[in-house]
Amino acid sequence: MEQFNYNNELSGKIALVTGGTKGAGKAIADRLLEAGATVIITARNAPEQENSNLHFIASDLSTAEGTQKVISEVLSGYGRLDILVNNLGGSSTPAGGFTALNDEDWESTLQANLLAPVRLDRGFLPQMIERKTGVIIHIASIQGKLPLYDSTLPYAAAKAALRNYSKSLSNEVTPKGVRVLAVSPGWINTTASEAWLGEIARNSNSTVEEAQQGVMDALGGIPFGRPAEPAEVAEFVGFLVSPRANYLTGTEYVIDGGTVPTI
Repeated sequence: MEQFNYNNELSGKIALVTGGTKGAGKAIADRLLEAGATVIITARNAPEQENSNLHFIASDLSTAEGTQKVISEVLSGYGRLDILVNNLGGSSTPAGGFTALNDEDWESTLQANLLAPVRLDRGFLPQMIERKTGVIIHIASIQGKLPLYDSTLPYAAAKAALRNYSKSLSNEVTPKGVRVLAVSPGWINTTASEAWLGEIARNSNSTVEEAQQGVMDALGGIPFGRPAEPAEVAEFVGFLVSPRANYLTGTEYVIDGGTVPTI
């Protein structure tokens, strides 16, 4: 069996991580950089802490123009892309369930969480297929199976669609040399989630620890007893895009500390 140098196994590879300036996206970008890849990150705003080893492209991927900007700059500047991690995602829709949502809520969520990955895949796949090599990762969510209808219904619907799309795409392009995988994290402990917990605690006159337990209870419980750390998600993505995972494609991997029951 081929032997791999885990510390430099992505040397010579060009990788793009969307939403790569914060949270899990930043951790994934750092992990791929440590493995020797040339890493490009994109987001609307520049990272708070500049890293000269990461190549940043400012863009709004919720628009067709924004995705085309990234595709054009990557291919003109680097000539190819070997690894695409579609990490960008999120929800800003109001609470209140179905009746609180309007067309704009649905459209903006679908643009960022579903159509941005579709457009980027469409832009980068031709050169991957031509070279008969490449890896595409779609970061979905356990909400694709376990929706929280009160506040994130469009997000959950978009992530469910992303999971289905990812599987379908893998069936089409894996015979052409491109691996496609989906990763569905549960709750991740990011700075944004910490701020959210603080807000919940203030509004409910409770502690942050009590707020965290309340969120875990709402999810049905997390047997592991805590949310995931960004580095834990990044480590698994680093494995999936590596040569060690060469036979893995068309699969969704759940990282949720046991939240979602096995069906």
